[in-house]
Amino acid sequence: MPVRFGTDGIRGVANLDLTPDVALALGRAVADVLPSEAVVVGRDTRRSGPMLQAAVTAGLASRGVGVVDVGVLPTPGVAFTAARRNCPAVMVSASHNPFADNGLKVFGRGGRKLADGDERALEDALGRALAGAAGAGAPASAAGHGTGAAVPVGAEVGPVATDADAADAYVEATVAALEGRDLAGMRVVLDCANGAAWQVGPAALRALGAEVSVIGDRPDGVNINAGCGSTQPEALAAAVVAGGADLGLALDGDADRLLAVDHLGGTVTGDHLLALFAADLRARGRLHGDAVVVTVMSNLGLRMALAGMGVAVHETPVGDRYVLEALDAGGLVLGGEQSGHLVFRSLATTGDGLLTAVLLADLVRRAGLPLAELAGRAMTVVPQRMTSLRVADPATVAAGAAVAAALDRARVALGEHGRVLVRPSGTEPVVRVMVEATDAALADRVLAEVCAAVEAASTGVAP
Repeated sequence: MPVRFGTDGIRGVANLDLTPDVALALGRAVADVLPSEAVVVGRDTRRSGPMLQAAVTAGLASRGVGVVDVGVLPTPGVAFTAARRNCPAVMVSASHNPFADNGLKVFGRGGRKLADGDERALEDALGRALAGAAGAGAPASAAGHGTGAAVPVGAEVGPVATDADAADAYVEATVAALEGRDLAGMRVVLDCANGAAWQVGPAALRALGAEVSVIGDRPDGVNINAGCGSTQPEALAAAVVAGGADLGLALDGDADRLLAVDHLGGTVTGDHLLALFAADLRARGRLHGDAVVVTVMSNLGLRMALAGMGVAVHETPVGDRYVLEALDAGGLVLGGEQSGHLVFRSLATTGDGLLTAVLLADLVRRAGLPLAELAGRAMTVVPQRMTSLRVADPATVAAGAAVAAALDRARVALGEHGRVLVRPSGTEPVVRVMVEATDAALADRVLAEVCAAVEAASTGVAP
């Protein structure tokens, strides 16, 4: 079965779905499709990371491409390094997934997300490499470093070098985003999810003068995202309340997303953060186009809040790559997802949890008000119900006639005061169902009916 790119690269169980052979072939495919003298390669803290990073490195080097090894670094740090060096990059990470999983994210030249055409070309090249059809030699454009000069088979192996300054440069750029302001006097708890930001995260906040307590900063290869991080902020909330901190900041395993916790222990989602940043940027004359990019999963309350500010909404499918495409197409500066992937396009080429954390702390400090009050003013959440149903063929089930009929009935029931969405996951074998309604009981009922239709379509048994 061919390996396909999901919403954010390739992902699967390490050494079972995502084997060294796949990583080796991907390295070769990147060299073939994205010709460059060098490619940046980094990873998070999973036990399988060094194995897969070594395989990607071998694939690139075997095509005569140089490898810049940045070691453990957040995904946005890897993208930042690629932008600084004007080359492509590969990040070995499964983001917020459990440690047993891993993934391969590919960035184009300059640390940018790949266009659909490049992804398809990579899939094709990966398939050929796995099938052995590509042979031992690289295309001239790859092996000759884009010069067109053919290199005899086996004549050149790309050099591998370590970029010892990558982490420091990324921290410096994050600190510089505050334009000389600092966070002196702020008490912050940072949850690094035992992941890639366990060193650079505290370093950036402390460099800005914040008083930082850190949890989730003891990675052991298997505890990434385990009971910590943006997907499980309960430990962070407890630490914030117990320590009397101003706010808590929860990263995920590769630190490309952020959720926050207010001083009362309440969770502040990516939707709240988008509303806060949209209002702040607009007040300072920095919200280009007076528009924000959101995904189909963003809460109806966010859309209502933005409309109330006079801010337009551009909607995309789930995935920060689609958010980025819309930002660039419209010349916009702010977009993101409910999960906490926020993109500040004038500052970064991708979603950046650490950058978001620093900017949020700065916003709270400038406002002089608690995050709980700021978030409450920014938007009111419309009751939203979400669930994920494991199925064998998510795309087929989600597009089936029975599910379509259930969606038609749901939309009639919800009318103008709610939304319903069914979509196959781009990273897992599940169908995700989301229902919003100003009436919570109605949302629950519609969710149950749509889920029953999805399960029936999966099993072939009528509901």
